[in-house]
Amino acid sequence: MSVSDKLTHTFRAGMGGSLSQLIWYALLACGVWLFFYILFRSHYQTRRIGRNNPLPNQIPREILCSFRSIVLFGIVTAGVVYAAYSGWTRLYVEVDEYGWGWFAGSIVLMIILHDAYFYWTHRLMHHRRLYRWMHHTHHRSINPTPWAAYAFSPAEAFVQAGIGPLVVFIMPVHPAAFSAFMIWQITFNVFGHCGYEIYPQWFLKSRLGMLLNSVTHHTLHHENFHSNFGLYFNVWDRILKTNHPDYEPRFELATRKLPNSDDMR
Repeated sequence: MSVSDKLTHTFRAGMGGSLSQLIWYALLACGVWLFFYILFRSHYQTRRIGRNNPLPNQIPREILCSFRSIVLFGIVTAGVVYAAYSGWTRLYVEVDEYGWGWFAGSIVLMIILHDAYFYWTHRLMHHRRLYRWMHHTHHRSINPTPWAAYAFSPAEAFVQAGIGPLVVFIMPVHPAAFSAFMIWQITFNVFGHCGYEIYPQWFLKSRLGMLLNSVTHHTLHHENFHSNFGLYFNVWDRILKTNHPDYEPRFELATRKLPNSDDMR
């Protein structure tokens, strides 16, 4: 393939990647926003984690920053596609080349790898010499909404997008498996910033709760900055003792069952 053809395919892939992420992100964030903040706001009010409502200008800012991040993600996607056409990545197109077992296993491995990547880059961006120009934009949402999931500075957007090149350069990945991983990533991120605890009261003391992070976990990070750095799993935070000390009480507060009118009779 000529350089001209590679550049053409790269441009189309970058545009397509940005558009698909924008559509998925917009539909998911909009759906979660409508569910918790509009349609069932009163019903789920007791599961609201933050003490205050979003600021008046917060949501437009989150949407604009998220749109900018998605454009930058598309640029990184274009770079990965060009590298793939040049034979520099380990992307493959025939599932039979590695089998369905690896196809499924690669999704799990990408999730685990991304969780580690996120924890350490996240902690690094909280360093006093990096925080102001890399991570402060995201933390302007002290009381995050679903639209805050991608509300990054340009520098952080490139760091967050870095998991894609890392994955395709070090391990065999089918494009469909990578797409499944991206759907997981966007979904977990949007719900993680929704501001309402979605898990049941028993979750945190279960084996699943020892593994997965809750919405309360990340909301506390936005409130306090210096704890709860993990993304999907509560493994690194537990090992390195960076869980916030109020994590369990705040989760119990958000999932407590208040007596209803029938119980009060």
